[in-house]
Amino acid sequence: MNLDGFLRDILVAPERLDALLDAYEGPSSPLGALTERASRSRQVVFIGMGSSRFAAVAAAALLRSHGIDAVAELASTGSPTRPSRETLAVGISASGTTAETIGALLAHDGTSECIAITNDPRSELATSSNAVLPLLAGTEEGGVACLTYQATVAVLLLLAGRLLGDDRQASDLRSAVEAGAQLRARRGEWLDEAVELVDGARTIATIAPAERLSSALQSALMLREGPRLAADATETGDWLHVDVYLSKRPGYCALLFPGSRFDAGVLEWAAKRAFPVVAVGTPVSGAAIGIPYPGADDPKVRLLVETGAAELIAAELWRRRVEDGDPALTDP
Repeated sequence: MNLDGFLRDILVAPERLDALLDAYEGPSSPLGALTERASRSRQVVFIGMGSSRFAAVAAAALLRSHGIDAVAELASTGSPTRPSRETLAVGISASGTTAETIGALLAHDGTSECIAITNDPRSELATSSNAVLPLLAGTEEGGVACLTYQATVAVLLLLAGRLLGDDRQASDLRSAVEAGAQLRARRGEWLDEAVELVDGARTIATIAPAERLSSALQSALMLREGPRLAADATETGDWLHVDVYLSKRPGYCALLFPGSRFDAGVLEWAAKRAFPVVAVGTPVSGAAIGIPYPGADDPKVRLLVETGAAELIAAELWRRRVEDGDPALTDP
């Protein structure tokens, strides 16, 4: 992994998203390769590992909310979804070489309709599928799945739109390009303060509503993968049942992605136990700091933009720790 490359990847993300949306707009969209059978599927299983599966959590929730049976499944599971003629199996791997994902998708070959989502359309995963939806994310200089994560979220939202009969999705996502650009351009207004709050924490919780749990999962990974910090993701309502106990110890910090009806409960405990909350997006009363960006009330914009805040925080914490000679970062 490369710190300078990671920061360059973060900063170029809005430009890459804009190019991806251009490619998926109009009659030449890769979505045109989907078969009629795929478009009629009433069961969808997204298969992946790490960031690839994280991105699918939100897409699966979106499809379920519209009556389609959908699940984001770990490719490594010992109890996979049973292949069927009514199933659309979507294998997701940025590299296209993830062994678990290739094996799990091949188990559906010949029975389920199979799609690959990958940054390498010539990869083994791609050749194991009936259709390929390219991520078009370009090269990730930092070796961290941030550009490909953003691209995966976008492609999955576009695929979900096609399955739901809504082909306006590419234009619907355009506002996320400017929102992401503004988040990065204005980072000087909030980054140092947010980093100071996170930097002093022994435990970092990334908290998001169930329908955007993808953002919490990816953000926690960015904090673990770059600066190697103890960070874990929790759903907002479930935080009140499973993670509130850790906030009793000193050195707790929360990165909150607002939008859950249970946000107030987290803030109540934050006030009682005096731990800081960094809120990303819409203003949150009681948060130690807010990180704004335009369009933060749009669920699709949130999914595509909010993890950028965690990436910027992670990159700065990574830089500081490298400068301090942190031994955990000397041997990746």
